Amino acid sequence: MTEWFAQWFNEDYLELYPHRDEAEADRLARLVAAATGLAPGWRVLDVACGAGRHARAFAALGARCTGVDLSATLLHRAREAGTGALVRADLRRLPVRPGAMDLTVNLFTSFGYFADDAEHEAALAEMVGTVRPGGWFALDFLNAASVRAMVQAGEAPRDAGTGRHQVQRALSPDGRHVEKVITTDDGRRFLERVRLFSPAELESMLGAAGLAVHARYGDYAGDALQAGSPRVILVGRRG
Repeated sequence: MTEWFAQWFNEDYLELYPHRDEAEADRLARLVAAATGLAPGWRVLDVACGAGRHARAFAALGARCTGVDLSATLLHRAREAGTGALVRADLRRLPVRPGAMDLTVNLFTSFGYFADDAEHEAALAEMVGTVRPGGWFALDFLNAASVRAMVQAGEAPRDAGTGRHQVQRALSPDGRHVEKVITTDDGRRFLERVRLFSPAELESMLGAAGLAVHARYGDYAGDALQAGSPRVILVGRRG
């Protein structure tokens, strides 16, 4: 059976999130750069780079950035936008020499997609493994507590993106996943399903992968991570 993320990340996905733009990517890249001391010439790997907006933001800061994504559609859009080096690959099997990067990033909730937690642990270990000793890894994930609160408050279906998509979110019966059903105006349906990891769970998995978290943010402005923060942004250093 085809995994949901192998089908969904297409032109419809880009239409659903038009507000996720270059300016937002620049804010996040600058936040990560300040936390890590990023310097011109650093080798940066953007895992699940999508259409390349974060990769371009890091390149604008002087990094030598490589983007990796599974979606041929999104990589095509990244190339059209002038993104640098791009590779098509699954983040669970990165074609990158271990310890080759100064900084690896996984941004905009490009994680939590898999069938079981063992795969999530292995995926984080794979990403952290691309970083040199003393190098950095940054993870930008949804805040599970905030998502649960919004969904439990009883969201109604809503139009999103260009208005061609109706979106309805729900928690899985066990409460461990948020599931988003996207219906297009021509009747096609797509699914997003993301594991709701708490910040403590994410830090535990990162620690097991050999990373010590040095900074914790709750949004792209760099505010401290709190229970009601919209994001969980963890920046750590490999031992």
